[in-house]
Amino acid sequence: MIHHTIYRHKTSTQWVTFVHGAGGSSSIWFKQLRAFKSHFNILLLDLRGHGNSNPKLQDSLDENYTFDAITDDIMEVLDRNEIQKSHFVGISLGTILIRNLAENYPDRVSSMIMGGAIMKMNVRSRFLMNVGVIFKSVVPYMILYKLFAFIIMPRRNHKKSRNLFVNEAKKLYQKEFIRWFKLTSEINPLLKFFRQKSISIPSFYLMGEQDYLFLPAVKKIAETHQEARLFILQNCGHVVNVEQPKVFNSQVIDFIKSLEQQNTFQLSKA
Repeated sequence: MIHHTIYRHKTSTQWVTFVHGAGGSSSIWFKQLRAFKSHFNILLLDLRGHGNSNPKLQDSLDENYTFDAITDDIMEVLDRNEIQKSHFVGISLGTILIRNLAENYPDRVSSMIMGGAIMKMNVRSRFLMNVGVIFKSVVPYMILYKLFAFIIMPRRNHKKSRNLFVNEAKKLYQKEFIRWFKLTSEINPLLKFFRQKSISIPSFYLMGEQDYLFLPAVKKIAETHQEARLFILQNCGHVVNVEQPKVFNSQVIDFIKSLEQQNTFQLSKA
């Protein structure tokens, strides 16, 4: 089972599960933890091979690295801790896992909150992935990761986010990085399906104004998917929860509480 940490609230029945991106770990949510645990029960996860979810010998022999398999890792934690339903907060690649989880287990998802969401790989990002596929077994993975981090987060005000993800990625093994990189290079059909199919679960996208690779696709989703809502953070790049934590926290907490109020109102009318 992947490593996880739980913070229980004395009175709240609402759960919030945080899902980090590739190369990160649950530590990227340090600017969210205090604000959120004062309102909700919290579940922090370290995905396969990340953070404290260290790869084991049997994992190195397991070729079942798919989005469904990693989604099931998350479900295993929820089942073990008897969490029937949760709001899910993700960043970057973690947003794809949340959307996949909602597709496979919709009754377990109260809402999807997706920061720096990846919903389409444009020409530039596809070229980047193809370069990585060619050189992933030859070039040390940290050189590739630093290059990708700089292309995705190029501005001076993105430096903190860039350094955070690079430092977390140093904890990965080369083979582990290659497996995750192979996974990300095969996501186009999945993302196309997500863009075409609206889902009836409340969805809140938080995107940086400067997230030039991924913002355009999310804008289109917000226009065409009925349950999707978009908030754009000004002067902000890809990793919105790190660059502007106060705005991110207040927006997400208000969103979750508004859903609680709607549910309470609907129950009172029933």
